[in-house]
Amino acid sequence: MRSVSIFAGSVYGNAQHVAEEVNDMLSAQGIESEVYTDPETDDFVNAESVLIITSTTGQGDVPPNLELFFSDLQDSFPLMDGKPFAVAALGDSSYGDSYCGGGRQFFDLLTELQGKPVAEMFEVDAIETLAAEEEVVPWVKSITSGLTE
Repeated sequence: MRSVSIFAGSVYGNAQHVAEEVNDMLSAQGIESEVYTDPETDDFVNAESVLIITSTTGQGDVPPNLELFFSDLQDSFPLMDGKPFAVAALGDSSYGDSYCGGGRQFFDLLTELQGKPVAEMFEVDAIETLAAEEEVVPWVKSITSGLTE
């Protein structure tokens, strides 16, 4: 069974809170997982499976705590060779075209790095959902076998 590395991109702490709730759920199921909020490229390279939980900032940008990490992945381009991944994107649809842009950028990059998506990107709209963890935790639970087997 693979462990799950959770990379949390957060501006105000909401995505980090969601990542910690997912981590708790996985731990309760006996699945080894860890949350990274200031990751290095090696954390990504050494991950057995990757879960990105990220908000969006600016004009559809990756949050500041993951900007350097994202840039480093683009520059070093560590191929995933079919390693499983999933992306949960937190956003606000009132921002139009930039809605969930941070998550979209990660999904596209991990696909380019030849990762294996276990599901389509999961979007959580702040206009419809006040507590994103109430949607993300059950979604991750439903795709856990894809990430861990």
